[in-house]
Amino acid sequence: MQSPSMPPASFLFASPVVDYDHAAVATLATSLSDFTPAATAKRCFDWVRDEIQHSLDYHRNVVACAASDVLAAGTGLCLAKSHLLVALLRAHAIPAGFCYQRLLFDERDSLFCTHGLVALWLQDYGWYRCDARGNRPGIWCEFTPGRENLAFSEHRSGEHLYPYVWAEPWPELVRRLRALESIAQYCADPIDLTPPACADDQVIRMA
Repeated sequence: MQSPSMPPASFLFASPVVDYDHAAVATLATSLSDFTPAATAKRCFDWVRDEIQHSLDYHRNVVACAASDVLAAGTGLCLAKSHLLVALLRAHAIPAGFCYQRLLFDERDSLFCTHGLVALWLQDYGWYRCDARGNRPGIWCEFTPGRENLAFSEHRSGEHLYPYVWAEPWPELVRRLRALESIAQYCADPIDLTPPACADDQVIRMA
């Protein structure tokens, strides 16, 4: 695997999901530019956290996947919001990728879900994980490089944080997300996956 201090080029590429070459995403990225990479990253994080409504928090039933679709819909699950945040960061040549947690979705039914996070690389800090899923009572995430501040901790049996950064979202996750007809369908059968095998330049282990 690659050194955490030297992100490969794959963490800067556009793709069908991370489509920062889409006109609307590119325009938004330009509007969020600041004087330093860290300041720009904070503006991107804050915008996605606050301006894109989390589907479950706001009872939105629209399903979005690609960054441009999330922006157009104004809503998304944590997974979808991470796609937009990575796209905005890469539009500014800030290396960024995807991290995941396995969390209990419904304690009563013992359903688990795959929760999407973002990791970005900054010269002064190396890789830094952040969670732009959106704040609500009991969850308050800020952009604090050097001090991880995630929405959820893993303290129940079966929960864990995968210690890797992927250059692209998990393919099966994207397939399952695109196949959803509604958020109600997701709530009945949350996406719960295990990490795929992938090439060395597509995954980095967090220090």
